[in-house]
Amino acid sequence: MKSHLGLLHQPVRYLFAIALLLLITTAAGANGKAYDLRATPVADGVWAVVGSTANFSKTNGGNIVNTGFIETGEGIVVIDTGPSKRYGEALRALIDRHTSEPIVKVLITHHHPDHAFGSQAFDPETLHMLDESARLLERDGEAFSDNMYRMIGDWMRGTEVIVPKHRVQPGTFQLGGRTLRFIAMQGHTGADLVVLDETSGVLFASDMVFFNRALTTPQTPGLMAWRSEIQQLAELPFSIVVPGHGPVVKDNRAFLQMTDYLTWLDGVMTLSAARGLSAAEVILTAIPDRFADIEGASYELVRSVTHLYSDYENRELTGN
Repeated sequence: MKSHLGLLHQPVRYLFAIALLLLITTAAGANGKAYDLRATPVADGVWAVVGSTANFSKTNGGNIVNTGFIETGEGIVVIDTGPSKRYGEALRALIDRHTSEPIVKVLITHHHPDHAFGSQAFDPETLHMLDESARLLERDGEAFSDNMYRMIGDWMRGTEVIVPKHRVQPGTFQLGGRTLRFIAMQGHTGADLVVLDETSGVLFASDMVFFNRALTTPQTPGLMAWRSEIQQLAELPFSIVVPGHGPVVKDNRAFLQMTDYLTWLDGVMTLSAARGLSAAEVILTAIPDRFADIEGASYELVRSVTHLYSDYENRELTGN
């Protein structure tokens, strides 16, 4: 009887061993794709989570964005949720390690996937977005998602597009010991939220500002319109700037670099169109030495010409 029972239990032990092996393998796979997020204190009760300045890749999992969070005394305000569900979960865990306050407001600054695709990790009732940004996310979200799956692969596992149902309005918002100013701009995507913590002077500029990283232009309404808004941001009473991409900075260097770069890029395309150059010729433009520290400048020049140059050609032809 013992031998028969032993034989009956063999398959059970075998299946258990397989199940255990699968669990270990799955855990190892998940650990192999874990975001190593770190919170940098930039002011009392204010943290920035700074990402790489590289392009999206299966190596970095899309962690190329700066997010952040603010402790108010009555709850946490989160600035952007990152590129994937897994990033959002890592960001929540990071916040929990730094504060015991509950998350009460999550601000999605614009509809680009690296800023908006971690929202599944947060209570839907906390998610807020500008009205136009939400419309753009609803329009473009699935196409962005398909592209993100291609670029970063399994990091996107389980990620779904979440369009916040709550809206944020420009103006001053008081929560606990913080006064936050919500500023609606258009330069980067046509609908861009900037958040100034007036209490600390920390300016979460999102992708209105890139620093030491070439700016992306696929949906800008115009380089000179963007430059004009950068000048408006430079006049705010800030002490620290957290750009959407690139290092945190404590002075106006990011604004000066953005203004210079936008002026140069607009000038290149304006002059090239006037000379009748083709897009293929424009992308061969040499990057000035003063932009040597800007990562991705050559790559983004190609993309900007692809996105924008036809508009410059049309203006040259029509005089408008």
